[in-house]
Amino acid sequence: MPPINQITADIIDAAIRIHADLGPGLFESAYEEILAAELTRRGLRVQRQLLVPFEYRGTRIEFGFRVDLLVDGRVPVELKCTDRPAPIHQRQLLTYLRLLKLPVGLLINFGGDRLIDGVQRIVNGYVDE
Repeated sequence: MPPINQITADIIDAAIRIHADLGPGLFESAYEEILAAELTRRGLRVQRQLLVPFEYRGTRIEFGFRVDLLVDGRVPVELKCTDRPAPIHQRQLLTYLRLLKLPVGLLINFGGDRLIDGVQRIVNGYVDE
């Protein structure tokens, strides 16, 4: 199993290549499908639109949230396609990390002119491997 830093580097590299080839302007669902296919080609296991139930004080919440992509069961990726993501998007991903008990996730916005400006690595108590 590759280290988390390698997984996130592969995700970011794939997203940058996709954005360079296609640019901004597609629907979020199109970028999701293309990124999932590219990551699968690279040998990573990708789950799309994963429904994640959770428990809160003894109550199971079946439809808590959906993760756009979960890569290798360890890195959630939340995709956006907007001029600029809102701060709530960062908090949303951090909540996902806490509920999934995962250390690192990526927020990727395909809506800007340069993808690298739209990549945010969100951390939940991560210590480098």
